[in-house]
Amino acid sequence: MDHERWMLEALRLADEAAGAGEVPVGCVVVRGDTILGRGRNRREEERSALAHAEVLAIREACRALGDWRLSDCGLYVTLEPCPMCAGAILNARLKWVCYGARDEKTGSLGSVLNLFEENYGYRPAVYGGILEEECLRRMREFFQLLR
Repeated sequence: MDHERWMLEALRLADEAAGAGEVPVGCVVVRGDTILGRGRNRREEERSALAHAEVLAIREACRALGDWRLSDCGLYVTLEPCPMCAGAILNARLKWVCYGARDEKTGSLGSVLNLFEENYGYRPAVYGGILEEECLRRMREFFQLLR
């Protein structure tokens, strides 16, 4: 698995989000050597609490495959998933998740809690800290501009 390659794709989407005034979170769902779904944070744009990068990327990947099961796919996201997105990952049966930066406020793959350790009967592999500094830098820059 070429984690850095796919995380760079997620970072490009995070940059798009920041350019649109959104918190810079980007995500891709991959199978083999193909991106099946892309998402970037669109909560402000869509005025929806559900418009997280992961949810949008999972939705696009499901449409691409014509199935809700993504069991042979992986997800790359620039920020550790929140509880809603961790739940979407479990429900989509993704094989693995790679994230860049930890989220000490809502991170649900170990920072605040780890939903994948609960007894859901399914447990994706998790790889954290992929291009972490680049992911953190985008978050810092975005929030410094808001202040």
